[in-house]
Amino acid sequence: MQAITWRVPEPVPLCGRKALILGKVVLVTGVARQLGGRFVRRVQREPDVDRVIAVDAVAPEHHLGGADFVRADIRQPAIARVLAEHSVDTVVHMDVTGTPLGGGSRGSVKETNVIGTMQLLGACQKSPSVQRLVVKSSTNVYGSAPKDPAVFTETTPPKSLPSGGFAKDAVEVEGYVRGFARRRPDVAVCVLRFANILGPTADSPLADYFSLPVLPTVLGYDPRLQFVHEDDVIDVLRIGAREQERGTLNSGTFNIAGDGVLLLSQCSRRLGRPTVPVLLPAVTWAGSALRTVGVTDFSPEQVRLLTHGRVVSTRQMRETLGFRPRFTTAETFADFARSRGPGLLPPEALAKAVDRLAALPFAGGGATGDDAVQHPTQSAN
Repeated sequence: MQAITWRVPEPVPLCGRKALILGKVVLVTGVARQLGGRFVRRVQREPDVDRVIAVDAVAPEHHLGGADFVRADIRQPAIARVLAEHSVDTVVHMDVTGTPLGGGSRGSVKETNVIGTMQLLGACQKSPSVQRLVVKSSTNVYGSAPKDPAVFTETTPPKSLPSGGFAKDAVEVEGYVRGFARRRPDVAVCVLRFANILGPTADSPLADYFSLPVLPTVLGYDPRLQFVHEDDVIDVLRIGAREQERGTLNSGTFNIAGDGVLLLSQCSRRLGRPTVPVLLPAVTWAGSALRTVGVTDFSPEQVRLLTHGRVVSTRQMRETLGFRPRFTTAETFADFARSRGPGLLPPEALAKAVDRLAALPFAGGGATGDDAVQHPTQSAN
């Protein structure tokens, strides 16, 4: 595919902005998605960035500010010419995702995630100008299994490697990135493992799941979940793309998540959406039916997440990378819930009913789920 380039009008500059030391020419992949477009618009305003090269196989429907849009498929060798022609020194790879764009299929998503990453890394390896690589990964690489540790650190091996879907793609992508880092030790590599990304414009299988009018759950399980706000995603990507600040290190692998955890039952109450607990085989069948009608991706890996959950440590994010999210897990989910509108059950009425039930003598006067979950996370992180 021949690369097509055009320039869109420059944005109005912002005043009083703190200068950051970033690469002079930053290339960003996956810009046709909302998150990629937001990062492009944000990073190009930094005073030390001369140019931003925005790359995707399809033209974005949103504006990219003053960035140079290059229509190129990262699965094709043409991406190497783009790096060379523009003397790119910083690459931010955001085209690793679990959802197809437009009418795409799961097969095209996997090809972009895996084959596209291979082609991009091969082009970076041959480019003498590339000095920094930032990769958007996922905590899905840890999988979800019944005997998982309570909290995953960046060095904790998974009990069971993901067997398919986006989680397996993320594992393969990180394997290729590690190989690239060994072959090009002169390039600073930053891998950001994001927890489930939510927010008003979230586009993910989990966001689709939470948008269902009724949430199917696995009978007997109430998994712990972590979220990261899309605004925090933009902020931490900027940290990964710039030269490290004093006392921090932005090369390596980092878990990225908001403080705290939520139980799936808490999420359903805050959404005002009722749950339907079913046996695990029925959940798998329901997921197949939902995929058939295109409602949401209920892959086996997502079923495992909604069964066993996943919690990661963010100590390295705070102490080494020097990043502290503006949104907690609960605040992230609240912002997402507001964007989805009221569910079938008003959250306030549902919460009052739960409180009344908890106050009954047979309930033992213990803490409700909302109170009980806040403490483990503080110690876990």
